[in-house]
Amino acid sequence: MKFSARDDIGAPIEEVFAALTDFQAMERAVLRRGAQVQRTDTLAMPGPGMSWEARFSFRGKDRVLTTELVQLNPPEVIGLKSQVGGLHGLTGVELVPLAPRQTRLVVALELTPHSMSGRIFLQTLRLARAKLKQRFAAAVHRFGREIEAGNLRK
Repeated sequence: MKFSARDDIGAPIEEVFAALTDFQAMERAVLRRGAQVQRTDTLAMPGPGMSWEARFSFRGKDRVLTTELVQLNPPEVIGLKSQVGGLHGLTGVELVPLAPRQTRLVVALELTPHSMSGRIFLQTLRLARAKLKQRFAAAVHRFGREIEAGNLRK
């Protein structure tokens, strides 16, 4: 199952990339949502190989999400690989400069099942696909507005 969304942000590409790669701020945002998150790598500088483990409750069950940064090409591309339960996810983030103070953010997420429980869960997601696509696009748009407002800049 694939999701994609794009948003044009009124900020230079460097500022948008800085907000997207402020991993400590992202960790704090996850903590505010009630999950526990922990870095699982020993890298001193941001780059491929950075990884996290998040623990949270979803539909009454405790879940563990592992995420690894697999691609980081400043200031244009970020790639993440994730796994939760029987689902694997690949997330690609691409930034395209439209003008000196205008950047297009393109986010793509592909989910694939790797177990029977993952297949069943993905099938339930397919039933709500239209609503999930709207929520995904709204989240990307909201992120863009936060950057424009200066709330996410380093």
